[in-house]
Amino acid sequence: MQVIKYVFQPHGDKRGQLVALEEFKDIPFTIKRVYYMYDTINGVIRGQHAHKSLQQILICIHGSCKIKLDNGQETKIVPLEKPYEGVYVSNEMWREMYDFSSDAVLLVLASELYDESDYIRNYDEFLYYIKNKKPTS
Repeated sequence: MQVIKYVFQPHGDKRGQLVALEEFKDIPFTIKRVYYMYDTINGVIRGQHAHKSLQQILICIHGSCKIKLDNGQETKIVPLEKPYEGVYVSNEMWREMYDFSSDAVLLVLASELYDESDYIRNYDEFLYYIKNKKPTS
């Protein structure tokens, strides 16, 4: 499994730093939804689902956390510790976000609007879906 970790270009001077993100330049899809998580309680695991179609970029813009990615055959853990780094999460990828620092803010850029029917919220159902999906032509 290939994990794509982005390093976005910070622009800074004596006033501070700025990172600008543009779809199809820095982000490999049209951004249709943006949300963020914060004040995550110690020990909580977020995510624990996959999407049939949705793609995401996750950026821990403050603090740190870990992202567990699972394609049904391999699992990788990606630490996010810098506000100019992000990880691409493709569709059909189980994801879990955990080990949040107390000050963590996890920003998510999503390729689609919220659609409950796109979610796979049970891990065994995810494995069944991956095993039995029809190849696209």
